[in-house]
Amino acid sequence: MTTLKAFRLPEELVSKLSQLARETRRSETFYMAEALHHYFEDYLDAQIAKDRFESPKSKIIAGSELRKRLGV
Repeated sequence: MTTLKAFRLPEELVSKLSQLARETRRSETFYMAEALHHYFEDYLDAQIAKDRFESPKSKIIAGSELRKRLGV
């Protein structure tokens, strides 16, 4: 199931999106969905890292200690 959404985008992004879709013979919708999918994945990963960093239960170790534990 899909839902129609309308967004205003800067002309530069619209131009790049149109060119990419034309050159690859994929739809603009395909690229917008892919871009949002990857953005949300990255955002979630960053939020998890931020939450762990700010948690009082998290233990922060030095880079040298981490390399020692990993054997590198």
